[in-house]
Amino acid sequence: MPDVTASSGLLSSTKVHVEDSGGSGRPVVLIHGWPLSAESWSEQVGPLSAAGYRVVAYDRRGFGRSDKPSKGYDYDTLADDLDGVLSELDLTDVTLVGFSMGGGEVARYIARHGQDRLHSVVFAAAVPPYLLKGDDNPDGPLTEEAAAEMTKGLEEDRTTFFDGFTRDFFSAGGELKVTEEQRQDAIALCHQSDQKAALGCMEAFGTTDFRDDLTQVTVPTLVIHGDSDATVPFEGSGRRTHEAVAGSGLVVVQDAPHGFNVSHAAEFNSALLDFLAR
Repeated sequence: MPDVTASSGLLSSTKVHVEDSGGSGRPVVLIHGWPLSAESWSEQVGPLSAAGYRVVAYDRRGFGRSDKPSKGYDYDTLADDLDGVLSELDLTDVTLVGFSMGGGEVARYIARHGQDRLHSVVFAAAVPPYLLKGDDNPDGPLTEEAAAEMTKGLEEDRTTFFDGFTRDFFSAGGELKVTEEQRQDAIALCHQSDQKAALGCMEAFGTTDFRDDLTQVTVPTLVIHGDSDATVPFEGSGRRTHEAVAGSGLVVVQDAPHGFNVSHAAEFNSALLDFLAR
């Protein structure tokens, strides 16, 4: 697929790699989690395409097959990249599906660019409304100490960090819910990330406040989350997003970890396809 050039300011542009199934179906745009790539949606692309949707998935700047610039890892820029993809492909009546970090791009895209191109949105194991715990966000599931520990781990030893991260990513109650081969596939995607991008996006998803952004979401919305998500816990994220977006639907998948689009692909896809068909 041809890359899409997403402009950022007057002097810089970044090419993001896009996978587009094509066709005349209603577009579903998949926005991946950290620190993976569009390939992490492999369990969803086939079923969505078979159901007649035009499936578009892209690698976030700094990850996968996209350009890896030294800057631009804040959510304003990332949301502008998403706008660049939608504009370049001239997509309308779109459903945005944001997984984990990608849910932040969905919220910030709406705040910055509105909903004219959108049909609906999905927050899947997503980081909104605000991860970082603080005096004005006591329900935030991420402490400053835990955030600092993650940063230190990634800075000191990527290999060890990604090994532990993917175990937590795919585990519920201490039990790995995917095959070791699937976990190794995810580790390989992690290692495609640029270090500056990985650290910049880690800071962005950990410290960005999306509470005001969510108040601007008025299109049909689905929140889907695993009840055993130890990476982005449901009570601190999915439940609060559901409460913040009026009229949103909520699906909680039992015994499901953070990476439940892989570990519980059948349940995930069923909920997504049911929502899309409404």
